Amino acid sequence: MTYLDFETLDGTQLQRDPFEWLIVENFIRSEQFGNVSADFPKVPGPGSHPPAELSIQGHFAALMKELQGDAFRAAIEKKFDIDLTNRPTMYTVRGFVRQRDGEIHTDSKTKLITVLLYMNEGWESDGGRLRILRSGTDLEDKVAEVPPYGGTLLAFRRSDNSWHGHKPHEGPRRAIQLNWVTDQAVVDHEQSRHRFSTRMKKITNTLLRRSA
Repeated sequence: MTYLDFETLDGTQLQRDPFEWLIVENFIRSEQFGNVSADFPKVPGPGSHPPAELSIQGHFAALMKELQGDAFRAAIEKKFDIDLTNRPTMYTVRGFVRQRDGEIHTDSKTKLITVLLYMNEGWESDGGRLRILRSGTDLEDKVAEVPPYGGTLLAFRRSDNSWHGHKPHEGPRRAIQLNWVTDQAVVDHEQSRHRFSTRMKKITNTLLRRSA
């Protein structure tokens, strides 16, 4: 079973202004999007959550297997002209954003390629729409805006000017972030950091339920 539209990805031109990026709408095949959405894992609150702390199953698990497979890696290597052999991957899951999220940034230097896959069924808010930016100071100086729904894919090569961010939004916002990184130590450190944060959110939620 194939979840991803590799043909459209292959036919999408890589953009190089102001850094290397591409957007593919409906990258999750439309006939599969509902199945994956139904199996999207429950998350305990805002922030990035590692798979080890979530229930990854069904069509969502199958999607992640395909995203971490050889075919997708080869497609990204071809598109960005990069060798990702022996470069490990890591991924996190988001289900909500806060007003303070979305500040302009470039991603850490340990990340080689960032992939974002948006799992919302629709989007009406002006906030929460990730923008490709020309600078680290102006959200309005945008090159493109990513539709955060319907399985849209954003992929970009991290650089010192890979600025991106979005206007404030608070509430549900489903997304998957997958990265190829420099080495396994990065994966171990980042996943451990996110595990601790997720566990703290779970404890907080449990205490709030008990006091309600």
